Amino acid sequence: MTIKIGEVIAVHGTKVTLKIFEDSNKDTLYYNGDKYKGVSIREYISVQRGFRDIVCIIEGEYLDERKFEEDGKKTYYIRKVEAKPIGYFDHGIFNEGIKFLPMIKDSAFLLQETKISEIYSRDHTDAFVIGKMLKEEIPISLPWQRLFNSHIGIFGNTGSGKSNTLAKLYTVLFEQKLENIGNKSHFIILDFNGEYTENQLVGGNYKTILHLNTQTAGQDRFPLHSDEFWNLDTLSILFQATTNTQRPFLNRVINGRKRYIGNDDSLLNYIKGTFRAAFTAASPKPETLDLLRGIAKILEANNLSDGLQTINWHGQGQKFYIGISETWFQSDGAAYNSILSNIVEDITVNDLDSLDELVVRANLQLIRDLIHGYVQFEHIQPLLKRVESSLSSLKKVIAISDEHDNSKLLTVISLRKCNQEMKKVLPLLIAKHFYHIHKNTVETPPNKTMHLIIDEAHNILSQQSFNEHESWKDYRLELFEEIIKEGRKFGMFITLASQRPADISPTIVSQIHNFFIHRLVNDRDLFLLDNTISTLDNLSRSLIPNLAKGSCIVTGTSFDLPMVLEVNRLDIAKRPNSEDVDLEMLWAETR
Repeated sequence: MTIKIGEVIAVHGTKVTLKIFEDSNKDTLYYNGDKYKGVSIREYISVQRGFRDIVCIIEGEYLDERKFEEDGKKTYYIRKVEAKPIGYFDHGIFNEGIKFLPMIKDSAFLLQETKISEIYSRDHTDAFVIGKMLKEEIPISLPWQRLFNSHIGIFGNTGSGKSNTLAKLYTVLFEQKLENIGNKSHFIILDFNGEYTENQLVGGNYKTILHLNTQTAGQDRFPLHSDEFWNLDTLSILFQATTNTQRPFLNRVINGRKRYIGNDDSLLNYIKGTFRAAFTAASPKPETLDLLRGIAKILEANNLSDGLQTINWHGQGQKFYIGISETWFQSDGAAYNSILSNIVEDITVNDLDSLDELVVRANLQLIRDLIHGYVQFEHIQPLLKRVESSLSSLKKVIAISDEHDNSKLLTVISLRKCNQEMKKVLPLLIAKHFYHIHKNTVETPPNKTMHLIIDEAHNILSQQSFNEHESWKDYRLELFEEIIKEGRKFGMFITLASQRPADISPTIVSQIHNFFIHRLVNDRDLFLLDNTISTLDNLSRSLIPNLAKGSCIVTGTSFDLPMVLEVNRLDIAKRPNSEDVDLEMLWAETR
């Protein structure tokens, strides 16, 4: 037996109107040891239809204008509520969706808290609890099996508690499933503000932390796979190569390297042959001299650099010469053999990393192309300047390596001390790196998973950026759109957290399966959610601008119904480094 509180008096489509008894507006009631919540907005009631209990949620209430008097002394009003069916209990099991509708005169009853819990938490044997329902204060177990097998979006204005929700979600996962996960899954966090570089999420034995820093050399560097770096699309986008001239030039650089890959002497012979060709060409080019000096500087060949400084170009004679001895470089190679040949033979490339190798190979390719008349110097020279400018920062944060240690469960990549250019570039390179490695090694169906977590995702997934080349922005968005559209087939999932969901590509937002929506007040953000999330009902949507800190609307394909959840606060030692400043403590008088 439960508490009867009224009866159905009207049914309009899926809207049900009930007449409620006068004494049913208590906040909390107890009956036979069970706790019940009274009839109010967003509370749940059951309507008995035959042997089934139809569950309805209260969406509104009012007093009927009609009234009657008794003995002319007292006026009585009829309290009515409007409710919407959301599912039904059949043989004690809750089924979501409208299959049965109440009829007039059907009786309405309050629902016990245990029944409400069963609506949202099906499996009590494997509880995954990160919080409780805001109004009912009932702990809710989330379906972790379906949740982490999907793309997740956590949205909310700054200070709304989204960082705590992100951290709580994965902290509980690692606390409960750490031993089961083993080496079957790998988690990567792109941390723009350095919020997860201490004791958050999991113990130090299970995570690798990379502090990338473009301000100081000698810090941590991300081990990027060589195939991701020596890639035409990557290099073209990185250095904004034009389609008709500079992109084909980069393609020749890459193919030249591939042709002799694995031969340690090939680059050295290529350098020596290019030096000879530059000074013995039938039609030498003056631009090649500065390119050769740049190569000597990168190779730290001081004797060669000193020798090249003595060489000049004679404009009228269209030849190189040494001013001191007035020796001319001819195509017969005699001058080259006597002056430069021995010095060039002494150079080495043993300590040359891939980033410097790119500059060297680009200079060598341009020298060859100029000698043979394939390109105009002024068409390629801007590309080389962009390469040299970008590599000064890239060298501090990236190491090209084919050896990768993914043995630890979690990799945290902090971009806090990177400049704005690298904060755009690195997430693309890192995402490509992990996506392609995982895609090429995973079995079908996937025998392991990859989980990419991007905090402050609007930094790299925005369509509103005006500080970068259009082709670069398009390529970056296309990559992440491919991952979020195709990654699920290969067991790769993305979790996004952002203050401004409207700034993120609509294609990406539309592919997210499950949402944790904290307070959002901007009309563009609300409009995006309104047009993207099909599982968000009108009542839940209306709560978003006024949600308290730490509260969120949880909805998506893993949940039968939207719910308002108050996420539990993490212990201070495990919270992300994103706490608000306590001005009272900061400005307190020192005693």
